[in-house]
Amino acid sequence: MTSAVNSGPWVRRYRPAPEAAVRLLCLPHAGGSASAYHPMALALAPAADVLAAQYPGRQDRFTEPPSESVRELAERIVEAVTGDDDRPLALFGHSMGAVVAYEAALALEAAGRTPVRLFVSGRRAPSAVRVGPELHRGSDAELLRAVRRLGGTDGQVFEDEELVRLVLPALRGDYKALETYEPRPDDRLTCPITVLTGDTDPVTPVADARAWSDHTDGPTELCVFPGGHFYLNDRPREVVDVVRRHLGL
Repeated sequence: MTSAVNSGPWVRRYRPAPEAAVRLLCLPHAGGSASAYHPMALALAPAADVLAAQYPGRQDRFTEPPSESVRELAERIVEAVTGDDDRPLALFGHSMGAVVAYEAALALEAAGRTPVRLFVSGRRAPSAVRVGPELHRGSDAELLRAVRRLGGTDGQVFEDEELVRLVLPALRGDYKALETYEPRPDDRLTCPITVLTGDTDPVTPVADARAWSDHTDGPTELCVFPGGHFYLNDRPREVVDVVRRHLGL
């Protein structure tokens, strides 16, 4: 069983590393939870203190209504990680988590606490607008089909009607947050960005991933891996190696 240290409702630490020189804040994908980053926390400790955000509406926060705003999520998470700990902070977000991480990085820079690096995974740049159906307004079947198409979720989950009923509210809330998110055109980071993506991701073409370079004055690197939207589930070691390299671990 995966166990974690709760640093308030918003943050989980699966392998606390209080002596590490750097912290890495990880933001989950739509429908995901903090436990998605349990393997990364184990792989990087004790060199990095990995913090995994826990959005409301899932796991031990199941009874709370899910947030329907990317910026609200980012603001609450930033509040949770900017207390007395002044160690350098990097951010890693996958899919929806990449957008939350971007907004969190903007909030941190505005507060004078520029992240040492932003890692964005499996998500097109905010400026790369794509027109598509608003899944959060669609039927449960349409939403579940879209999620299933992305992979990354055990197919047996979709066959368990009770489990599906439990996860749908958080999933729909996450999609509403993502689909109603509107980037501010004048926002721009100064921190470096590392972009990670799969070469056959059906929702993140490589060109749209490359466009993250338009969102920072710092350097940007693009890392393309074989695989789809959840390429990182198949290549955890390579992803961790990218993080290690850029954080000097």
